Amino acid sequence: MSKDVEEFAKEAEAWFAEHTPGPQDFMLPLTFMEVGTDQQFEFLRDWQRKVYEAGFLGAAWPAEYGGGGLSQAHQDAATKVMRKYKTPIMFNTIGLGWAGPLILDIGTEAQKKKHIKGILNAEDVWCQGFSEPDNGSDLGNAQLRAVRDGDDYVLNGSKIWTTLGHHAKYMILLARTDPDAPNKYAGLSFMLIPMRVPGIETTKIRKLTGEHGFTQTFFTDARVPADGLMGKEGEGWKVAMQTLMYERNAKGGQAGGLSITEVDPLEILDLARGAKRSGEPVMDDPIIRDKLVDFIIETQAFRQNAARAKIPPLNRDCPQAIPLMSKLMMTEYTRRINEFALSLQGTKSGYYVGEDNAVDDGYWHRGYLNAFSATIGGGTSQIQRNIIGEHALGLPKTR
Repeated sequence: MSKDVEEFAKEAEAWFAEHTPGPQDFMLPLTFMEVGTDQQFEFLRDWQRKVYEAGFLGAAWPAEYGGGGLSQAHQDAATKVMRKYKTPIMFNTIGLGWAGPLILDIGTEAQKKKHIKGILNAEDVWCQGFSEPDNGSDLGNAQLRAVRDGDDYVLNGSKIWTTLGHHAKYMILLARTDPDAPNKYAGLSFMLIPMRVPGIETTKIRKLTGEHGFTQTFFTDARVPADGLMGKEGEGWKVAMQTLMYERNAKGGQAGGLSITEVDPLEILDLARGAKRSGEPVMDDPIIRDKLVDFIIETQAFRQNAARAKIPPLNRDCPQAIPLMSKLMMTEYTRRINEFALSLQGTKSGYYVGEDNAVDDGYWHRGYLNAFSATIGGGTSQIQRNIIGEHALGLPKTR
């Protein structure tokens, strides 16, 4: 008999109260895009495995493939407790949030049995092969070639911004299988491919922050099994768009947990109370207080909208509006609130991680610089606004 959600929530409360790690002697990543060292990687992999084995990750995924076999309400309850205790992130985001739901929705039985448990217990780390060096946000113009040869595809080309590429065991890949198709979208195919095969190499990309969370991936006559094809050959654009729906939180089915360290406005409040401007506390400034209140209101709005999105009668007129706007609003909010935190630091805002005079060891600086990656990945904020306008508001398609 399935556990009661309330009982499950109490078990989660007790477990995370006891097992949530305290401060570490190294910098913990704020998002999965910042896992740049082996120490960070091993720590987060171990943490994800512990949470999964305790039953609080993948609780709503089918038991026959390694999940908990419970309801989404159970997983939501566990994730809520993780948020309360500000637990470390679940770093295998591409597997837990994108590849896993996709495989469960449209994958073959063999693909489900092969991949789902490894995604949950962090044995199999996943990366994404969408963006290319010469094609930017024009995903439909992907040029990496995949040529069928018997039971394999032979790959040539490169992908960029492959987060965790140097650690990943598998990749979700968009490749061009038919360069002569009548339009660029019809010639694409979507594949689940192994990374540890001859002809696939990764090169770390050093970011502005000094971290190496991204890589560029090169394919040189790399041979991968054709049974990794998702859907039919030539249906890659359709599958990629479904994947982006998971990435943008416009479609559910994710395994749960936190993929990003959320910024609490009350932490900014503590920072503001200790900051001074021209010798006076910044909290004496009514404009500063108004901005803080605005951030607190926004945070509550996000939470209420998340709850509202699960109630169909409240979304009947425009069911996709809240899911489609959540990615845009949350990523821009994270950028703005970190920028505001820096504005409170005066001249100390010029000091970064590891420097003696840095406030909170550069936590806010790192958060601000890294926030830009989230406003770009999964579709830039400009593209997100177009999507909302066209698909939620019914505005004419932009040129």
